[in-house]
Amino acid sequence: MTKRKMIEEFEKVFGTSEGVRVFFAPGRVNLIGEHTDYNGGHVFPCAIPLGTYAAIRKREDSKIRFFSLNYDQNGIIETRINNLKFNKTDWWTNYPKGVIDQIKKMGIAFSSGFEMLVYGDLPSSSGLSSSASIEVLTCLSMIRLYGIKLGKIKTALLCQKAENEFCGVNCGIMDQFAIAMGKKDHAIYLDTATLDYKYVPIKLDKIKLVITCSNKKRGLGSSKYNERRAECEDALRMIKESEECANIKTLGDLSIEQFERNKHYITDEVKLRRARHAVYENMRTIWAVEALTNNDIEKFGQLMNESHISLRDDYEVTGEELDALYDAQSKMKGVIGTRMTGAGFGGCAVSLVKEEYVDEFIEKVSKEYTKKTGLVADFYPLSVGGGPRELR
Repeated sequence: MTKRKMIEEFEKVFGTSEGVRVFFAPGRVNLIGEHTDYNGGHVFPCAIPLGTYAAIRKREDSKIRFFSLNYDQNGIIETRINNLKFNKTDWWTNYPKGVIDQIKKMGIAFSSGFEMLVYGDLPSSSGLSSSASIEVLTCLSMIRLYGIKLGKIKTALLCQKAENEFCGVNCGIMDQFAIAMGKKDHAIYLDTATLDYKYVPIKLDKIKLVITCSNKKRGLGSSKYNERRAECEDALRMIKESEECANIKTLGDLSIEQFERNKHYITDEVKLRRARHAVYENMRTIWAVEALTNNDIEKFGQLMNESHISLRDDYEVTGEELDALYDAQSKMKGVIGTRMTGAGFGGCAVSLVKEEYVDEFIEKVSKEYTKKTGLVADFYPLSVGGGPRELR
């Protein structure tokens, strides 16, 4: 979407376009390290070129007026800057409302409301982080419009808190961090326990990053995401009964050897499997970044495959559709590695595919997936995108 087009659409909805500014925030794909962020482990996401756009301007009164081009049937949704409440019927606007609420809790007063027109080209409910994208987009817009001083990491933390507290989803920091800190042609190797991070160049010589949307819709609030987090917290409490593990703060603090020595303290079989995924996935992420740094793309792909199997068998968040994609993609010629990405329960898979096989990959996976599930998948061969910005 171009800046000109966003301004034109704004004018259609709100009457005039004087004073309008346009902003963009990307989505993200996690290459490996799933359900490790709230377990104090490592993640390895990158921003993508798809994302969310906002045309926005200040008002002179306290009204906030939202409109989405994606959900234009809902019309303009209104609230006031001093009356921000979660309302299920307000749907997507709860994300920007939550961000504004958190900014206000910092002691920052808004002089007026605003009008905000939004358009997203991320597949809806796909696991590419449309919620975090609009949160970071809102925060950047508020920073620029109202002269708020807030750095990128604090932006990510504020947006995570908005989703946790205002929207009631106990997400970790990965999505907001990856989007706020996105850098073109780089993934972010992030220790979620300390927020130590480094940018790792993604140099895929004659290899394409292909995202496959299962078109099995999912929503974190209604999924078992919060249940998985609670299961991991219970497992952590159990294993801390061991003298060796008494001082650990997260499952991400455990080495595989420590976990194997002390796993018998986790007496619930389901919670044991959840913890095993968290510990092993954290190490897979560490090994995957080492492999990429050493230009061992085959090893990276192998670890992607192992990640999906663990998410399927130990964490049980894949489901029929994502497993159908994995089964089809993992056996295709030219596929180096493939796995579900995001929280699961539907959404997307991410694959590394040799360029000369991408067309064949899309054609054959599409047919097999539809035959098995009755759904039609969408495919997105993408590059690694940059971070949020104002369109000039």
